[in-house]
Amino acid sequence: MKKLEKWKIRKSVMVLNHHWCQVRQDEIELPNGKLIDDYFVNIKPDVALILPITTNQEIIFVRQYRHAVGEFFIELPAGSFDPHQESAEVAAVRELVEETGYVAQQVKKIATLYDKPSKDTNQIHLFLAENVIKVEEQQLDITEEIEVLLIPVESVLDKIAQGEISVAGSVAALFLGLNFLKVNK
Repeated sequence: MKKLEKWKIRKSVMVLNHHWCQVRQDEIELPNGKLIDDYFVNIKPDVALILPITTNQEIIFVRQYRHAVGEFFIELPAGSFDPHQESAEVAAVRELVEETGYVAQQVKKIATLYDKPSKDTNQIHLFLAENVIKVEEQQLDITEEIEVLLIPVESVLDKIAQGEISVAGSVAALFLGLNFLKVNK
């Protein structure tokens, strides 16, 4: 079996260094010796995503407009965070409260996944929260207009199959989280 080798970075330049967006251009040498002078890497912050379930076995979703695609999406509450300022778990709980007004009583880590490791640097930290309760109104950012949806657990897989829930991080968290609940009952 052939041994796999990492690519060698010969040169790296930050071509866009904005607070909200960083892009690095690498000149790389492949294991076969070929050079690629324009390999672009998106330096993105990690994301904390939470799967919140009420005592009535409803999952709390947010429906919001996503400008890059120009469509509305049903997703789990989530947001980016700075690991130097807060942990992934704290960020997930904060995003849940801000986006929905619900609070998590108990939070369990489900998994940490890479979003798109071919071009992006970030990870998605997935959490499960059971018995969440509504305690306040949403605290939305200026770019957020969010509709809160409560969907029964037993309806979620059908909504994924029908394409109503199609954001990768949310789908991964739902499959992993619902499996975690099934296994640990």
